[in-house]
Amino acid sequence: MEFDDVILGRRSIRGYKPDPVPQQLIKEILALAMRAPSSMNTQPWNFYVITGAPLDRIRQGNTERNLAGVPHSREFRTGQPFEGVHRERQIGVAKQLFSAMGIARDDKQQRQDWVLRGFRQFDAPVCVIITYDRQLASSDDTAFDCGAVATALVNAAWSRGLGAVINSQGIMQSPVVREHAGIADDQVIMKSIALGWPDHSFPANAVVSERKSVEEATTFVGFASGG
Repeated sequence: MEFDDVILGRRSIRGYKPDPVPQQLIKEILALAMRAPSSMNTQPWNFYVITGAPLDRIRQGNTERNLAGVPHSREFRTGQPFEGVHRERQIGVAKQLFSAMGIARDDKQQRQDWVLRGFRQFDAPVCVIITYDRQLASSDDTAFDCGAVATALVNAAWSRGLGAVINSQGIMQSPVVREHAGIADDQVIMKSIALGWPDHSFPANAVVSERKSVEEATTFVGFASGG
């Protein structure tokens, strides 16, 4: 694909075919993603790529503990609930997804089923856990760099015909993830990425989330007016 086609065409995929993803293809995608820039070339990221029975155990444990009311133990700061325009954008994409899936506002069962899909990594055949070296935990550059490699990863996957969605619902129960993925003690869990072949019949996969304009996001300084 052309670069612009990847950037403009990519969208978050929340419905997958069960077909396995070849390990060699995943390696190719990771190699591309790891060309992402990082602060002073520190490259703080590491990847745990999980499929099959270990991933099923993570899905089960994450879901069971969440339904039992066990408080989440995600290892990154989540901050306060969104407010203002950020809350409006959060609600906006939820409305787009629920509309595509035919989930009514008062349909508690379907809404719960949607939440459970997130706990199960959207039933994707592969999960990529991004971790970083614990000794770098005090630097905001570390999270920024992990964001860069995550963005590069989902774009590389899209360019190869794979879909992905960056998420944290699938890693809410950190002890479960650590146990079944064998994550080393010197690593901090940053994010997870569900990965697989898109199911094009899944309605939510057609949703393209809205973006604010360049004019809203950007302040130009020192340029000639109207340039």
